[in-house]
Amino acid sequence: MLRKYVGFVPAALLLGGLFGFALVVTVLYSFWEVSDFEVKANWTLGNYEYLLSVGTYARTFGATLAMVASATVLTVGAAFPFAYWLTRHVSPRWRRPLLVAVVLPFFASYLLRIYAWIAILGQNGAINRALQAAGITDEPVSLFLFNRPAVVLVLVYLYFPFGVLALYVSLERFDWSQLNAAMDLGASPLVALRRVLLPQIGPGVVTAVVFVAIPMLGEYVTPLLVGGTKGVMAGNLVATFFDTGEYSRGAAAALLIAGFVTAALVYFRRSLDLAAAADARH
Repeated sequence: MLRKYVGFVPAALLLGGLFGFALVVTVLYSFWEVSDFEVKANWTLGNYEYLLSVGTYARTFGATLAMVASATVLTVGAAFPFAYWLTRHVSPRWRRPLLVAVVLPFFASYLLRIYAWIAILGQNGAINRALQAAGITDEPVSLFLFNRPAVVLVLVYLYFPFGVLALYVSLERFDWSQLNAAMDLGASPLVALRRVLLPQIGPGVVTAVVFVAIPMLGEYVTPLLVGGTKGVMAGNLVATFFDTGEYSRGAAAALLIAGFVTAALVYFRRSLDLAAAADARH
């Protein structure tokens, strides 16, 4: 019975050694104290209390959740009509080339894609030059960069392919005759989408949200380069704590992010199980 799992032993040992050990150390550090850049095994909840009681850090965690929620809604909201158009109105011959075009940015460096947006949004970027050429402004405008909306915009761009791929898989398997039948029976296109399509591709929507939102919660480079001091996210707090030798607070901040990610995954998994149970009853 156990023989079929033998092949997983090397991977389990490797992943357990690389990630399990690091996770255990992080958990221990989060409950210990740091004195003179030295971690001491004095058990305390002070690190968590500090992060949640200091206004700056609490607001940063709140802003991170708000930015991730906004970027996720925008990403999935933009990916859905594209995936719908791709599966509904594009011939099978052209679907794969278009999917490749969507995924193509992944072949470029992550940093290169971010710097491309800095070149677009910056004071000497394409938008400012276009505004000046059109006579709308006499000097560069600084509101396009180094703020939270800029971070959200770039996050939407970076994670748009994840949303498209997750939704495309679900939409490709959908029986479109059901949608046509609903409209033949008098349902408007929007009602047919809401009552027939969305309930059946619910797992695909949840998967798209997970693929998009979870990585965003740990983002560090994008808010650092695009957001500046006004677009800081929780990942930047973790890096700052470790850079300044506050390892225990950095570990606590990292575990707060990990805890929220775990809670979100449990919630989404439960919602999928409830949806599957409802479909089985019907």
